[in-house]
Amino acid sequence: MKTFIISFFMILSQTFAQWQPDLRLTNNSAGSGTSFNNAWCIAANSNFVHVVWYDERDGNFEIYYTRSTLAGISWEADIRLTINSALSAYPSVAVSGSVVHVVWYDERDGNSEIYFKRSTNGGVSWGADIRLTNNPANSGSPSVSVSGSAVHVVWVDYRDGANGEIYYKRSTNGGVSWGADTRLTSNSSNSSSPSVSVSGSVVHVVWMDTRDGNYEIYYKRSPDDGISWGSDTRLTNNSATSFSPSVSVSGQFVHAVWRDNRDGNDEIYYKRSTNGGVSWGSDLRLTINAAASWYPSVTVSGQAVHVVWSDYRDGSNPEIYYTRSTNGGLYWGADIRLTNNSASSFNPSVSVSGSAVHVVWQDERDGNFEIYYKRDPTGNPVGIININSEIPEKFVLLQNYPNPFNPATKIRFALLKSSIAKLVVYDILGREMETIVNERLNAGTYEADWNAVNYPSGIYYYKLKAGEYTDTKKMILVK
Repeated sequence: MKTFIISFFMILSQTFAQWQPDLRLTNNSAGSGTSFNNAWCIAANSNFVHVVWYDERDGNFEIYYTRSTLAGISWEADIRLTINSALSAYPSVAVSGSVVHVVWYDERDGNSEIYFKRSTNGGVSWGADIRLTNNPANSGSPSVSVSGSAVHVVWVDYRDGANGEIYYKRSTNGGVSWGADTRLTSNSSNSSSPSVSVSGSVVHVVWMDTRDGNYEIYYKRSPDDGISWGSDTRLTNNSATSFSPSVSVSGQFVHAVWRDNRDGNDEIYYKRSTNGGVSWGSDLRLTINAAASWYPSVTVSGQAVHVVWSDYRDGSNPEIYYTRSTNGGLYWGADIRLTNNSASSFNPSVSVSGSAVHVVWQDERDGNFEIYYKRDPTGNPVGIININSEIPEKFVLLQNYPNPFNPATKIRFALLKSSIAKLVVYDILGREMETIVNERLNAGTYEADWNAVNYPSGIYYYKLKAGEYTDTKKMILVK
């Protein structure tokens, strides 16, 4: 018995990765690519995960789609969404319930135009292509976001001259019909790479803009589903280049990330608003290394903010990296390297659903670029709250309640000072089941939820490590 206890706690003290192995989604001799960071090539809803990309297997680039109905565990066959002899590229996908929305730019009309397509049955079948723009100039870099039946699309458009401007269009009936184009920017400089995110009726847009001489990140919002728009807000202010923004919103919390070379090399920066975009906090540098970090993508679920990007810190080829915050962007965990091969891994997109985090990117490890996917089934904490910000007398890990439980229970703990807190659940053999918390938290008392719906009845252990403090307790699942 003594040997078992020692062995158990040796296993308990180890750190286990939650990220599962890379999964190759495409397999052909042609190139397959994901979009840059202003758009998302992955969208998740419940156990449904939707992925879009552009693919050259047909002689020219076409838009392709695949889905998983098992939260990324297995994937269905590819579906070709476009069929024409021209270039179709840089898709963006969003989902609301069973309705999946895809936008992309398409050269079938002689110049680049923005097109839209939707599925009303979760990706099983697809409607006809709808042309969203119609002018003799080029339109590109679309990004789509959806809230209920309101679909919002932004893109860069050159109809106004040699410089790009940001345009917007919406549908109020789930993509059946569309309103007129709305020009969001109006200046003689170049505006590009727009990214859009919506929460309720408030629409948020970020983009990069050279009106100040160098590229800076700008922001604009609509409080009424895109009917009217506020003034432009400059988010960055430095003499270096700030570009490639991505935005995501949850309630009043708006999160923006971008690539910035104010430090001499490209780093990933972050900024947030806690009042729906009315005002913004200070810039926060997320990466600190001597190599370049490119093309970040952000998504948010409640207080959990997830960021992925391409990073050159490991040599001459870029790898995909990830970090997250579980307290609304206040503190961030350590960088996690998601890929490890001698080829280039580019243009990641991230999405979450339930407790799972989903990442997709393009990868050259197979000789040509293919689409790869990775998931962390427990990486999105869905139940941790700060119930008391007063500084407690000591570190404490309390007994879960209820106990025994079926299938959910609550775990309360107190932090004497700001610490990187890690709360992990293990089975009776010492195998890690889930990491519930793994972030820096302020001093205070917290309560975390654990739902064991996918686990069998039995004895489980939960361990809290915060600085030098460590404690472990037992809980019983009875089904």
